[in-house]
Amino acid sequence: MLSGTPEAPVKVQTKGYYKVDSVQVAGLINRLQNQSGADFSWLDLQKGIERNIKYLSRRPENSVAAKYGRMQITWGMLKRTNEEMLELLPRLASSPELLNEKFVWHSMVPRTLLTGYYEPYLEASLTPHPDYPYPLYSIPSDLKTLDLGKFHHRWKGQQLIYRQDGEDVLPYHDREDIDFEGALQGRGFEIAWVKDLVDVFILQIQGSGRLVLPDGNVKHVLYAGKNGLKYVSLGKVLIQRGLLPKEGMSMQKIKAFLAANPQLVEELLTTNPSYVFFRLDDEGPFGSMGAPLTPMASVAVDSKVLPLGSLALLTTRLPQQGKKQKAPFARMVMAQDRGGAIKGTRVDLFCGSGPDAEYLAGHLTSWSHIYLPISRALLEEMEDAKTEQ
Repeated sequence: MLSGTPEAPVKVQTKGYYKVDSVQVAGLINRLQNQSGADFSWLDLQKGIERNIKYLSRRPENSVAAKYGRMQITWGMLKRTNEEMLELLPRLASSPELLNEKFVWHSMVPRTLLTGYYEPYLEASLTPHPDYPYPLYSIPSDLKTLDLGKFHHRWKGQQLIYRQDGEDVLPYHDREDIDFEGALQGRGFEIAWVKDLVDVFILQIQGSGRLVLPDGNVKHVLYAGKNGLKYVSLGKVLIQRGLLPKEGMSMQKIKAFLAANPQLVEELLTTNPSYVFFRLDDEGPFGSMGAPLTPMASVAVDSKVLPLGSLALLTTRLPQQGKKQKAPFARMVMAQDRGGAIKGTRVDLFCGSGPDAEYLAGHLTSWSHIYLPISRALLEEMEDAKTEQ
């Protein structure tokens, strides 16, 4: 929180994007050079930016992608910014000052809560087997979706997910119905079977994963849809019930608690009625743009605040295994995914797959800052056009 003396009060900024001056941008560029990690290369962003441009090329150039605070962001602004960043990538390692010369930077206010997600590995079988008792389901044929925007403009963008029982319209089956009452059992919607029900639960939170099959082959299992019911955080439930402390809460601690208390698994898992359905693929994971995600560079966002296809500079501190102190981190990221629990300025960093990614995603809860670049040349062109009018 900003503070000041009675003689010189500080004006607190309301939510929105605020222009960053060149001196501060120079400091941010310095952080990028020193805190992006030893394995970072600007060229690692090339494929992701190309995917952004492909997505943005399908959007109406002059339409507003997002309006946050006093700033309107059009799809054309995002596309031009990506195109110019793509052109600069080979030069940025030796000439990072180009980031200041070519772009006007805007700080997102208020600050961002950064969390993480990853691709979990699950032992699985593509055929029924006693060692793999828990199914993963595809979207059931009786799950129906209604576009509410067709009925009233106030409901634009909202959907109703439901099922019918005779003439009755009902919410779709919840987690208790599906996992413990057998609502979908034997109806042909199974796509794979896994060893551990808690792993199914975690896979649904992450949205995608990798199935390790008995013969050693690996299949990607990807998000296909959900039952439309509210997501409830199991971590918050455990804290509220006094079963785990808030301090140091992580996915690893949740898994350990459930493993030590199997008699509570059904009761606790069913506190989250939301349920996710999947599909199998040989590639992945894919974000909401329909394109593959880039570890440590793709983020899930609330697209009403940070539109899909946006580039952004993220500054934060990341947890380190075996250390209490977090490490400073700065990286260019790409808004390429959405998440049911990602609202407002919150951002979810895709951490990749494997043990290191699992640790980071499970422990990452850091206050962070997001800086949005916009093509300086485009803004000058827009200003010239206004003057001519």
